[in-house]
Amino acid sequence: MRLIGIISLSAVMLAFGGGLIGATRAWGTQENDVKVRRHAFGASDLAAIVNDADPMSVRIGRYYKNRRHLPDGNIIHVRFKSVGSTMSRTEFQRIKKEVDKATPAHVQAYAVAWTQPYRVGCMSITTALAMGFDKAFCSKPCGPTKPDPYFNSNSLRPYDDYGIRPAMMLAGRDFKEVKKLIDRGVAADHTFPRGTGYLVSTSDKERNVRAVLYPELIERYIEGPYDIRLVKANFIKNRKNVLFYFTGIKRVKALGTIQFAPGAIADHLTSAGGDLFGKDQMSILRWLEAGATGSYGTVTEPCNFPEKFPLPGVVIDRYLRGEKLIEAYWKSVAWPGQGLFVGEPLAAPFAPRQRRNVLH
Repeated sequence: MRLIGIISLSAVMLAFGGGLIGATRAWGTQENDVKVRRHAFGASDLAAIVNDADPMSVRIGRYYKNRRHLPDGNIIHVRFKSVGSTMSRTEFQRIKKEVDKATPAHVQAYAVAWTQPYRVGCMSITTALAMGFDKAFCSKPCGPTKPDPYFNSNSLRPYDDYGIRPAMMLAGRDFKEVKKLIDRGVAADHTFPRGTGYLVSTSDKERNVRAVLYPELIERYIEGPYDIRLVKANFIKNRKNVLFYFTGIKRVKALGTIQFAPGAIADHLTSAGGDLFGKDQMSILRWLEAGATGSYGTVTEPCNFPEKFPLPGVVIDRYLRGEKLIEAYWKSVAWPGQGLFVGEPLAAPFAPRQRRNVLH
């Protein structure tokens, strides 16, 4: 990872310029009666993209459809030969046209039902599917990239509001791992798990750039019901009910000793976490195999711009407010062009059950 110097001032301003306001007021319980806007993001607003030439993708898509009760029209079928980590721009443009044509107009987001490819040229496939291939989303090199207007917004309908359909991969080494991921996400819904979030400040100066944001975040959660802790170490071990684990390091040790809570989010800021089968740095798949429900990493060299990685204050706040995993995670990355989102998109452990008082 190439060092860009001090943390970008814009990242600090964006992280705390309103994204956390109201967090303590938003906490609730599963038993609360809630008012639900009719257009709130739901399973019917998500489409799964399946590669019919990949038997594992077909199996994942079928299983996810059944577990999340997706409408038949929300399963989008494409066909291409999966030969590795990267899809060519030409092939992607063909696939993107087919996806756009087949996607129902009301759909707001995608679940991508395969593990490879996870990159299109210099972009992640999740951002390419969300916004189309655009070199402006890539580093030139080690520079700012095109921003995402969905970042830290209160939008419930990203496609209606911004023409963007956020995407998240249902990824894993094999079907068994993906099945466990999906099951964790479904099981997490409305459970309001009790646990602890860890902001780990490491000795890796190049990758620890988000740590400057941690003290203010800790202060904001001192009075709340959720335990968010700052730990100065290269890793934590022997911890139970971990809700969040954010760190900056090339490889994270002792993941086998961590017990993640249902719906947990975990990621490490490094250059190639999104290179799912790379060997130089830890793949974000290791977080999922350890029990997390969502993770994020970059597929090409981003340099250590905090804007290219999830800002913990934004994702924690929005997730605890009840947003779904795909919403909270996507809204926490200002420049997502090189970043790969993996996890169970509809996981919503802190969302109240929608029972009555529907507003029209």
